Amino acid sequence: MDALLSSTVVVALAEIGDKTQLLTLLLITRFRARGAITLGILIATLVNHGISALIGDWLVSWLPAGWGPWLIGLSFIAVGLWILIPDKDDADTSRFERWGPFVATLVLFFLAEIGDKTQIATVILAAQYQSIVWVTLGTTLGMLLANIPVVLAGNWLMQRVPVRAAHLLACALFIGFGAWTLLSF
Repeated sequence: MDALLSSTVVVALAEIGDKTQLLTLLLITRFRARGAITLGILIATLVNHGISALIGDWLVSWLPAGWGPWLIGLSFIAVGLWILIPDKDDADTSRFERWGPFVATLVLFFLAEIGDKTQIATVILAAQYQSIVWVTLGTTLGMLLANIPVVLAGNWLMQRVPVRAAHLLACALFIGFGAWTLLSF
């Protein structure tokens, strides 16, 4: 249960102001198809984060004994600091518009998550908890908690969320996880 809760909270906070949240805003203003966009986010995230959790779980079994806690702890701290670097929306959705809102969201969201903070966090969380299913479900739930309000409220919400405060809280949470991992070793 710790894996589910921690994964949900970490990703929900890390996602605020992230490029995929900006992508969600762009998609909802282009298509206005809430259900299709939500389903595209859900499936893209489940697949991307499922693969990421598998990689994280595999990495722990591959590392020499004693390295895991150090690598995991330092990775949490690095991602925490990375969160402080603001994302920008670099998605070009125009060539995907002809596929409709579901396929465009599915493809763009999956691609946007590759190498993203939340994908890296999923790898680290899976390595930490060694629970592919609970981490994947938690990170997916966190992604939905951060993006569904954007699907529903769009610009209005994005103008009122204190993005900097959310980034600082997420940074502190990641650094806290990292310190806890290092100190409990």
